[in-house]
Amino acid sequence: MDEDGAIGNLAELSQVIVAAFDVLRSGAQNRRSAFHTPVFSSLGLDGRPVSRIIVLREFDDGQRLLRFHTDIRSPKAQQIRHDPRVSFAFYDPSIKLQIRCEGHAVLHHNNALSAQAWDASQRMSRMCYGTAPAPGDEIHQADAFSLPGDDEAIAAGQDHFCAVVTEISTLEWLWLGFRGHRRARFIWDDNGHVEAVWLVP
Repeated sequence: MDEDGAIGNLAELSQVIVAAFDVLRSGAQNRRSAFHTPVFSSLGLDGRPVSRIIVLREFDDGQRLLRFHTDIRSPKAQQIRHDPRVSFAFYDPSIKLQIRCEGHAVLHHNNALSAQAWDASQRMSRMCYGTAPAPGDEIHQADAFSLPGDDEAIAAGQDHFCAVVTEISTLEWLWLGFRGHRRARFIWDDNGHVEAVWLVP
């Protein structure tokens, strides 16, 4: 979509949030979408921000929920457990669109939601959760770790599998246009009511 396309012509805040939710939903469903692999940031145990790329697995626009998966042994899971405040940054250079989301993350481990997510995962993805030692542990050389070698060992990795679900409380939308950028912010309260405003880009 070029700079004279539909995104740049959005004139109402209600149109902007619909378009934002559309690209987030597409990002979760389409592995080739730039929105499929956003930057996810949490707060380290020492209070410093920590960022990394994750794979977006689901977006529920009705409840404003973003879901990805991680190993419950990972530093990421420890950070979320310590402080659930997190953020996501999405950017697609082909449409010059950035979306930033903030919210509180919840770890789903050994429950119905994580079991459903595990069942829907591909075998190759499941292998990652059987890594030994745990993700983030120090090792004495680059290849001093192992992956599960058979179906039984892969299945055992489910004990480490965790679905991370974040309810979006704030969303900022920024479109970079040749004839002028556009920026908007949406903040939801605890009752789901939204405050929407245009911002100076």
